[in-house]
Amino acid sequence: MSGDRARKPPTRGDYVAWRQVTTRWRDDDAYGHLNNATYYELFDTAVNAHLFEATGVNIRALPQIGVVAETSCRYFREIGFPEPIDMGLVVDRVGTSSVIYRIGLFQGDPEGEGAVAAAEGRFVHVYVDNERGAGDRPVVPLPDVVRAAVEPLLR
Repeated sequence: MSGDRARKPPTRGDYVAWRQVTTRWRDDDAYGHLNNATYYELFDTAVNAHLFEATGVNIRALPQIGVVAETSCRYFREIGFPEPIDMGLVVDRVGTSSVIYRIGLFQGDPEGEGAVAAAEGRFVHVYVDNERGAGDRPVVPLPDVVRAAVEPLLR
């Protein structure tokens, strides 16, 4: 990464679609902040919940499904239970057979500390044939219904 995005945490204005989730006691680790694995669960939820809602179909049953090819997370500050988390979603790229998402996690007052992301994830879906066995799934083009759901999130 280069430039300001490599150094500065993103702000709420960097995202297009939003959802809020509640935190649970079990989400925190022994140090009292959100466990690293929970961040990745939230990224997965943000992307797939958007796809379910925006397409209006069960994305698991499509002839082509998105599998996770890459994820990463940049951490900027601690967050955790009991406050809710706002998840912002934006799409960086829509390719022939893949989508690159960014998910910002925000906690706290949107006019104060919560105006800046506590963490940002990168999440890459690659579409494969859902009707083939798990070990033999060729990469395929995005379904039209998915393309229609993600293109409005391009920034």
